[in-house]
Order: sequence, then structure tokens, then C-alpha cells
Amino acid sequence: MDYEQFIPQELLAKFEFYSYGHALEILVHSYPDEWRDLQECLTSFSLTRSDIIQAGGNKSDIPKKFDDILFPKGWKEVKITADLLIKKGVRSSRSGTSFTPERTEEITVEGYIDGHNVDFVKGKVAFDLEWNSKDQTFDRDLLAMRNYFDARIIDVGIIVTRAEDLNDVFSELGKDVKKKYGASTTWMGKLLPRLQARRNGGCPILAVGIKKSCIADND
Repeated sequence: MDYEQFIPQELLAKFEFYSYGHALEILVHSYPDEWRDLQECLTSFSLTRSDIIQAGGNKSDIPKKFDDILFPKGWKEVKITADLLIKKGVRSSRSGTSFTPERTEEITVEGYIDGHNVDFVKGKVAFDLEWNSKDQTFDRDLLAMRNYFDARIIDVGIIVTRAEDLNDVFSELGKDVKKKYGASTTWMGKLLPRLQARRNGGCPILAVGIKKSCIADND
């Protein structure tokens, strides 16, 4: 799709974007306030080489950069749990076609949704950052957003992770850094196959990759 009609050139230079299920169009046209918040967050975001070298994965200073911008704008971490109520109707007679309320059985499956959480939710938009976790974390994130979508809590989700071209910087910073950001961690190459396999179910997802042009001291 033509991302330039929706995304400023400044952001296209710093990030890569992949829209699934018309996620970008939904953000632009249905949630302009939330989309404006996210654009401001991405515009102000930058990395340093010391940020990259620092240990700590998703507990490093990099996720805190997003916290500092989004929390004051009303984005909150949300966790949902839910039981599933199943109503099993029984036909009133062998030859009939009606299902009477008196013959309906109810079954409750407790903990059907058990503690799925998303880093940031505002309105009906969800946002998760995966800087450097095990790549299986994407399965958890996509399942959470899928459940939120099915429960009508959100209409669209955004996942931000590392773009492939950051690998060039990791190599320059030495073998220990390159090993820390290995192929089995969260980066765009691990997210896109999951989206192509529709692990997100019906939930529209905008995938955003942090490129090496986000590094302020890259010269």
C-alpha cells in the first residue's frame, strides 16, 4: 500500500511499517487522536548506542522512553480475564424446530481468558513494544490482541519491534551485543511470518520496525 499518504516522510525515514487487516486506515480514519499520539511518540523517539549496549531486554531504558511519552497522554497497561458462558439449547421435540428457554443448559468455563495484558491501551487502540524478548513473546501479544478484539475491547493493535537493518549496528558493537540481539529474539523477521499466518485472528495489526536511522549517535 502507499504508506506516504498516511505517514509523514520523517517517520518513514526512521521506521518501517506493515499494515494487516487495514490497520493503518482504521487508525487514520477512526482513531485520529490515538494515531496522533503514536505519531508524536515515534517522532520524538531516538536511540543511542549506549541504549543498545545496556543489558535488560524489555526492562531497559528503551521501553521507558515509550512509557514517558504515552502514559501522560492517557495510555494505560490493561489486563483482562474472562469466563465463557455457553448456552446449550435443546430442541423441544423430535419433530419440532423450536428451542425453548426451559430446556437451555448453561455451562461456564472459568478462566477462558486468563490474564492477557497489553502494554498500552487508549480508547479502542492497543499498543505493544517488543524490543528484545524471546520471539515466542509475539505469540502471546498476538493472542492477547486477538482476544481483546474478539471481546470488542479494541478495534486495532500496533506492535513495535526492531527492523532488520539494526543488525548492522549490533555487528559493529561487537560479538556480545550481536549475540544478545540474536535471531530468536523479537524483531520484524519473526513477527511478519506470524502475521502472514494470521496468528492475530481478525484483529487488524500495524507492525512498526525501529530502523538504525533512529540512532542519534550513528555517525
